[in-house]
Amino acid sequence: MSYKEKFINIYNNGIKREGAKELLSWIETTDFFTTPASTRYHCACECGLVMHSISVYETLMEKYFDPNTDNEESFTICALLHDLCKANFYKISMRNVKDENTGVWEKRPYYEVDDQFPYGHGEKSVFLIERFLRLKPNEATAIRWHMGGFDEAVKGGSFAVGLAFNKYPLAVKLHLADLESSYLREKNTSSVNK
Repeated sequence: MSYKEKFINIYNNGIKREGAKELLSWIETTDFFTTPASTRYHCACECGLVMHSISVYETLMEKYFDPNTDNEESFTICALLHDLCKANFYKISMRNVKDENTGVWEKRPYYEVDDQFPYGHGEKSVFLIERFLRLKPNEATAIRWHMGGFDEAVKGGSFAVGLAFNKYPLAVKLHLADLESSYLREKNTSSVNK
């Protein structure tokens, strides 16, 4: 089963909310299933974004889902769609790189950011999702703050992320699953930028 097929299977089995089919149809018009998750850090490879989304889902469900207190649909939405902002966000460019073995310069591809809608990171994902599917407050907050202390708003001194984490356990759980997926589970993903 391809990453795209696995994502769609998890999505269709886990998300039944009004607008889910329309959102998935829109996602399929983007490069979501072929684009990287980053330019050089984690899953910086073809299909990296869908790989990362599935990894976050699996981490979130394996380590943080409590069937007595958590909502499976909310977890599925947050995990699979937290980085929707990265659809149509990267492009492949070329640069000259010296081959270490031969000493010859050659053109090699690399991913670069080409943000056509600079609206932020988590907030952009929330905006894109809500064009089709209504999020609950805890879902929107979790997606908005999934970057935790790595978010630009936090670097500027915002206390909102701490308030969000105190109020919504899902926000903490999504952040932890994203960190574990990015820095531990996805370490060996290949990169076009190497």
